[in-house]
Amino acid sequence: MATFDLTIRAHPRASRNTVVLKDAVVHVYTTVPPVDGEANEAICALLAKHLGIAKSSLRLVRGDSGREKIFRIEGNEAELRQKLGFIADE
Repeated sequence: MATFDLTIRAHPRASRNTVVLKDAVVHVYTTVPPVDGEANEAICALLAKHLGIAKSSLRLVRGDSGREKIFRIEGNEAELRQKLGFIADE
């Protein structure tokens, strides 16, 4: 199984939990505050649910305390990009 890195923009303390593709950037909104890594856990769970993969297939590799985060994902990159709304490869 292949792996690839996905950069996202985190929005903790949002009014709703959702994943949005806006201006070719994946934005993940969570209602959880950024305390003790809880927002990172919530973001991981939201991404996994949105992509239809197990949480164990996602790993935060950069951005533990920042808004820009990089997740390493195990899976078929083309299928996962399609689920996220990317039409063309970047």
